[in-house]
Amino acid sequence: MKNRILLTFILSIFCVLQSNAKSKIDTIFAANLRPIGRTLINSQHNLALITSGAHFGFSFKGNECAIYVFITDAGSHNYLQYELDGAYQKRIRIDGSLKEPVIIKADGAGTHHIWVYKATEAQTGSLLFSKIAANNIKILPAPKLPLIEFIGNSITCGAAADDSDIPCGTGDYQDHHNAYMAYGPRVARALNANFILSSVSGIGVYRTWNRDSPSMPLVYENANFQVKDSLKWNFKTYQPKIVSIALGTNDMSNGDGSSRAAFDTIRFVNDYVKFVQLVKSKYPKARIALLSSPMIKGNSREILQRCLSRIKMTIDANYPADKPSATFFFEPMEPHGCSGHPSVAEHQILAEQLKPFFAGLLK
Repeated sequence: MKNRILLTFILSIFCVLQSNAKSKIDTIFAANLRPIGRTLINSQHNLALITSGAHFGFSFKGNECAIYVFITDAGSHNYLQYELDGAYQKRIRIDGSLKEPVIIKADGAGTHHIWVYKATEAQTGSLLFSKIAANNIKILPAPKLPLIEFIGNSITCGAAADDSDIPCGTGDYQDHHNAYMAYGPRVARALNANFILSSVSGIGVYRTWNRDSPSMPLVYENANFQVKDSLKWNFKTYQPKIVSIALGTNDMSNGDGSSRAAFDTIRFVNDYVKFVQLVKSKYPKARIALLSSPMIKGNSREILQRCLSRIKMTIDANYPADKPSATFFFEPMEPHGCSGHPSVAEHQILAEQLKPFFAGLLK
């Protein structure tokens, strides 16, 4: 009789312990996260990170968490990257065939903070998240900080910057993206600001690097930056303090070597002014920053700088009650990333050049 009572007692304790162990694992469904960047919740209640550097945060206790992430194209792949307890970690490849969650491990059983970023641009496709599981998991809201929107091309995306996993000249285009290490996010982190990236590889003000279309004004209002995208972005989602525009590299490019019309300064200036007017219609209180290109040298560099100065004068004259727009001219750079782009290390150089400029605008 005593043995039976003892056995019952032991079993009850075991059940309680097992129940407590199970109760420690919490789940956050991705639709409840609070992301920054162009994102959406799809019909399956998954969170889609669309644009370069779109990100969300959460905290948990223990040694690991499980992130349920996938992409819709079974034959393709994409990348996320993450920050753990304030320190950047690495990129993680997400294959279309992925069935298991991504496990992120931490040292120690204390409380840890994770920020997950999309490493690639919108053209690569969205990263889709269904849920996150961990002990005592909690959503981290976006910090209450000023916001900078960085509009630009592949340089702003952080494209072709990272050959740490796959050498340049091999793999696919997205294999060398690193949005977290691009100049914009670096500047924002250094100046204690939030950021969003609105950038497309090859894009320009009135043409792309090797075609007459599309252009940034044509796709900017579309959520996915696709020409035929019927879903429009809700610009009331954010109200940035600064909108940085870095376009012109691809308008001035010789393209892929095929026949290409000469750079049209008049059209460039006129279309650029119209685009700034479009941006100001979305963000009436934002300060506009016009950035040149570190990739353009010699006479072309002088032409671009004159164009940007003319654009600034026109915008300031058209909006006399607003704070004047600002221009920043990069020093020329010999890039060492993939396909003639700045590397991860060179993005740090660009960010160092830009920090005093943006610090002044944030004041």
